Amino acid sequence: MESGEMNTEILGVALQILLMVGLSYPLGKYIAKVYKGEKTWSDFMKPIERLIFKVGGINPREEMNWKQFLKALLILNAFWFIWGMILLVTQHWLPLNPDGNGPQTPGQAFNTCISFMVNCNLQHYSGESGLTYFTQLFVIMLFQFITAATGMAAMAGIMKSIASKTTKTIGNFWNFLVLSCTRILLPLSLVVGFLLITQGTPMGFEGKMKVTTLEGQEQLISQGPAAAIVPIKQLGTNGGGYFGVNSSHPLENPTYLSDMAECWAILIIPMAMVLALGFYTKRKKLAYSIYGVMLFAYLAGVGINVYQEMNGNPRIDELGIAQDGGAMEGKEVRLGAGATALWSITTTVTSNGSVNGMHDSTMPLSGLMEMLNMQINTWFGGVGVGWMNYYTFIIIAVFISGLMVGRTPEFLGKKVEAREMKIATIVALLHPFVILVGTALSSYLYTHHPDFVADEGGWLNNPGFHGLSEQLYEFTSCAANNGSGFEGLCDNTPFWNYACGWVLILSRFIPIVGQVAIAGLLAEKKFIPESAGTLKTDTLTFGIMTFVVIFIVAALSFFPAHALSTIAEHFSM
Repeated sequence: MESGEMNTEILGVALQILLMVGLSYPLGKYIAKVYKGEKTWSDFMKPIERLIFKVGGINPREEMNWKQFLKALLILNAFWFIWGMILLVTQHWLPLNPDGNGPQTPGQAFNTCISFMVNCNLQHYSGESGLTYFTQLFVIMLFQFITAATGMAAMAGIMKSIASKTTKTIGNFWNFLVLSCTRILLPLSLVVGFLLITQGTPMGFEGKMKVTTLEGQEQLISQGPAAAIVPIKQLGTNGGGYFGVNSSHPLENPTYLSDMAECWAILIIPMAMVLALGFYTKRKKLAYSIYGVMLFAYLAGVGINVYQEMNGNPRIDELGIAQDGGAMEGKEVRLGAGATALWSITTTVTSNGSVNGMHDSTMPLSGLMEMLNMQINTWFGGVGVGWMNYYTFIIIAVFISGLMVGRTPEFLGKKVEAREMKIATIVALLHPFVILVGTALSSYLYTHHPDFVADEGGWLNNPGFHGLSEQLYEFTSCAANNGSGFEGLCDNTPFWNYACGWVLILSRFIPIVGQVAIAGLLAEKKFIPESAGTLKTDTLTFGIMTFVVIFIVAALSFFPAHALSTIAEHFSM
């Protein structure tokens, strides 16, 4: 790669990271104010909120304990799941279907609904042909608001429990849910949406557009209300693609500026939520130390992937072919290898999963980083839930640190006892369990029951190291509520639809239930004032301790699987 071009790409990456970090501070401050119910510039939304509460028969000031809070969260999700299932299997009869797209099969609708319900976006269909404009708006876009707000409301409840010394209640779920939509997700979506329209993203309801290509051939191009859906898919860390090829599509992501805006949108709320915790609980040092650990891990990933992708593929070097643009297989020429490498880390440290290039074609070590980000699942993570995963590891780190110095472990003035530890351990171990068991099952079926796999149309185009990577990636992506994939895997089959559906359900709801339960249990305990022997959790030392615990529990669980897939592939190049 020529140095001028290379420098421009590196500058583009650096500018995006600076924009994310710089704007996460004021947004974090604003989010804390919203959840506390203080005066903000967005108070003009109050009449709309009052109307929503009136129609829903909700008293937003009614406090809930953690069990009531979780009950409301789970009922909401169950209702919308049934709604989505009905609309997807009947979409061919519904309006706003100018291209005449057919219904989804029950297996596919189950997978789609679960996927978007758990804030994932695993798409075992292509956006242009698998959905109509009606289901894009009233299933996908609707879910993208609701599920993002669910994660944010859960975190707001935990923040409230941390901020109070001793309390039985953690706020009102419905109130936090509505505020997340009206005050945070909607305004930001409108700003990003207007920017995308200026860059050329379509926003209308016409059918396919007939164009004549440069070769003189006629081509049909899908359009529709893309500019309404793309902002919330990024901001709510939902991901997924309005079009089949996702954010590498020239209408979904037309220019380098739209690419920057979308990439910024993916990470801005997860970053701001960590700082919001500091402002809400008046423990800024704690928030800065968590933010620092997450930012360090994120930047390390960006550094590795940008280096890997911009240096090109050694196999192509051997053929004597110049790689001025870096490893460009599966990349969009408009965006380049640097911007794709940045996006590949940004989308996997969060539970976003939208892609602006083909992850299946990235270098083996880039693939390793993409998977590790999702396997660790705490470096900023999804809106609200990323921090909650980190919270699980804080509890474990506090416990281990307490044992090391021979003191009863405490976190923010509350004793961490056996009950909380059991829940935290189950949550932390569930993640590697479902990923590795799922990958073991699919590998077993592939090798020992080839007739079953052949009946499903065959799964793998790449047997060997990369084939294992593809299966490992699919289960990792489901468990992390991410949704991106190594798309060499043929995944729209009954096995993958149902296996992934169950991994999605377990990996979304068990952690949320566990984390809110820990926060609720700790909130009820007697507050112990700090003394000379109290373990400080807002220091650099404790930050490093947490990082080490995360690395040992989360990353090393997967080392044997990576040794046989991504690492083996790297050394075979």
